[in-house]
Amino acid sequence: MPNTSPETLSRRVERILPKVVKPGRYAGGELNQIVKPWNSVKTHFALVFPDIYDLGQSNLGIALLYDILNQRQDVAAERAFSPWADMETAMRETDIPLFSLENKRALADFDIIGVSLPYETLYTNFLNILDLSHLPLFSEERHEEHPLIIAGGQSVFNPEPVAPFVDAFVIGEGEDVVLEIVDTY
Repeated sequence: MPNTSPETLSRRVERILPKVVKPGRYAGGELNQIVKPWNSVKTHFALVFPDIYDLGQSNLGIALLYDILNQRQDVAAERAFSPWADMETAMRETDIPLFSLENKRALADFDIIGVSLPYETLYTNFLNILDLSHLPLFSEERHEEHPLIIAGGQSVFNPEPVAPFVDAFVIGEGEDVVLEIVDTY
């Protein structure tokens, strides 16, 4: 596995950003972004939308969960999105795993990865995210050192199509249970 220390990963990402279209999709730093020092919290929660930043950033569910989780002093919620084809190619060529916007941490470093699946056409993007993150696709192949993969959203009201790839599902409103999930974890 490549060196994914935050300093090294951040520098590697900075080197490829000038080579891609719309590098702002991967830079972070937006107004109201919350960046907590990694070692200042107990639980690291990645909120993932399996489509490009331009589409996922406006997702109200992700925004609500981000706010709810980051209100807790012991939790850091960070965001990640599917890269566009040019960025994905650059990441694969340089062996950069999918990372969060806030701290440029590899998704594999997080305790919990929450994936929003609002429609079925994002299932393949979700699998690509796991692959880009250097995480085993099948839940039965993941171990305690891997993040817990939780999926929610309208398309998992019937979770069976993606059940082999997910550790747990939230059926219904994630805002109602996300803090219980953190406390249980």
